[in-house]
Amino acid sequence: MSSLSTPESSIHDAAQIDASATIGRGVVIESFAAIGPNVTIGDGTWIGHHAVIQRNTIIGDRCRIYYSAVVGADPQDLKYAGEETWLHIGESTVIREFASLHRGTVASGKTEIGSNGLIMAFVHIAHDCKVGNEVILANGVQLAGHVTIEDFAFIGGLTPVHQFCRVGAHSMIGGACRVRQDVAPYMKAADDPLRLIGINDIGLRRRGFSKDARLALRRAHRLLTRSNLNTKQALEAIRTDLENIPEIESLLAFFESSERGFTK
Repeated sequence: MSSLSTPESSIHDAAQIDASATIGRGVVIESFAAIGPNVTIGDGTWIGHHAVIQRNTIIGDRCRIYYSAVVGADPQDLKYAGEETWLHIGESTVIREFASLHRGTVASGKTEIGSNGLIMAFVHIAHDCKVGNEVILANGVQLAGHVTIEDFAFIGGLTPVHQFCRVGAHSMIGGACRVRQDVAPYMKAADDPLRLIGINDIGLRRRGFSKDARLALRRAHRLLTRSNLNTKQALEAIRTDLENIPEIESLLAFFESSERGFTK
């Protein structure tokens, strides 16, 4: 028998639970779900029919993992040699049908997914990715290995993200767009090739960003995309001409730490 914390948990007789799994209070596991070794499922989490939690996965409280999702699978990396790696999922995250979430490799040891996220149907999150809190990945988003998605980002359906790319906090990317370079925080990006088309004004207003902060970000966007300045010159102009507020500092820090170049 697996380690069941209380009788309040409801596990269907047709579910398969590894003896080393740890099941929290009030967990529901539906028929034909499979829970593998070294899996921890937090309190109040629901696991749907035929979902597979393969191994070495820690799932936070109150998550919902829908039918036929595959979570904690081996990484699709030819360098992977069976080393002990992990997948960590925060609290209250929803993982919809047929999503596939893979563990890390020796490069980082784990794949990380934050809390309060929505991972829609057929999303793929590859090895060594780091997905922040309150991120929304729409149907069919495909994250290659080592991708970083920062807090509150939204990625539209059927969008692939190239390995090692970063998507900044509070940004929004349109559907069916190829992400080949970093996407700056607070911005909207769309089209093919991908380009910045403005700030994520509606999202920023909904999250309580001030009018002054949004105006400063709008000015920064103009300097980056609608001036005759190159990127280095635009960043210097942003630093010298705009008020030194946290949002601008965050934007500058993102650009200055980029290793793949920027969507502009």
